[in-house]
Amino acid sequence: MKRFLVLLLTLLLLLGGVVAFGLFTAMRDPVVHRMTVHMRDWPANAAPMRVVLISDLHVAGPETPPSRLARIVGQVNALKPDLVLIAGDVEQERTVTTRIYDAAEATAPLAGLRARYGVLAVLGNHDYTDAGKTDLPPWLAKMGITVLRNSAVRRGPLTIAGADDLYHGKFQGDRLNRAARALPGPTVVLSHTPDIAPLLPKRYPLVLAGHTHCGQIAPPWIGPITASSRYGLRFVCGLIREPGRDVIVTGGIGTSGVPLRIGAVPDFWLLTFDRARR
Repeated sequence: MKRFLVLLLTLLLLLGGVVAFGLFTAMRDPVVHRMTVHMRDWPANAAPMRVVLISDLHVAGPETPPSRLARIVGQVNALKPDLVLIAGDVEQERTVTTRIYDAAEATAPLAGLRARYGVLAVLGNHDYTDAGKTDLPPWLAKMGITVLRNSAVRRGPLTIAGADDLYHGKFQGDRLNRAARALPGPTVVLSHTPDIAPLLPKRYPLVLAGHTHCGQIAPPWIGPITASSRYGLRFVCGLIREPGRDVIVTGGIGTSGVPLRIGAVPDFWLLTFDRARR
C-alpha cells in the first residue's frame, strides 16, 4: 500500500509539473520569427515593407487576458511595422478556462496597434458561433481594424486578399479572386487556416495563416500530435515550401482546448517584403 501511495504521489507531482510548465509556456511572451520575402513583381521604386503576422489571440483566462494582449501589442509596436495582419481567432469559447471575455474586452487592446498602413484581419473558426454568426467585425472596426471577408485591399505596394473562414463554409474563392485581380501589384493571401492553400490558383505566391498553434501540444521527441487540419501535419508550423507557392503558418498567441502549450511556444512573424534579386 505504501509503495502504491508513493507511486501515486510521484505521478501526481509529475503531472502537476507538466501542467505548470505548459501553462507557463502558454503565458510567455511570443517569439518573433523574422524573414525577408522576395517578390518578383515588387515595384522597382518601392521601399521594403515590414509586415507583422499575428494570429490566434484566443483572449481568455488564465493565459491570455486583455492585459497580456496589451503587452504583446507593445511588443509588436516596438518592431515599427508598416502593416499588421491578424489571421483570425481573436475570441475564445473554450470550456476549460477561468474567464471568457466579450468582444469589446477582447478587442480593446488592439486599438493600441500602430502601423503606417494600418491593421487588417480575417475571421477564424472561433470568431463564429456554431450557427455561423459573429459579433466581432463591428468591434474590430471600432479599433480601426479592417476585416477582409473574401475581399482585397492594397496597402502600399502590396495587395492583401483576405479569405473568410473555411471551417464555417464562409470562404468564397471566386469572390476572393475577383477582388484580388481588380487590384495591381504583388498579392498575398491572408487566411485563418492554411488548408485554403491547395484551393487557390497558382497566381498567389504566398499564403499567410495561423490556426494550427504549431500543434500546441508537441512533446519532445514526438512532435505535434495534431494540427487541426484536413491535411494532417502538412501545414503544421512555420515556412512550408509548396510547388510554386510558400505558406507561412504562425503558431499564434493563445490556446484552444486547454490553456497549455508544450513544445510549441507562442510566436508571431515579422516579414520584410522586398524586390526579388535578379
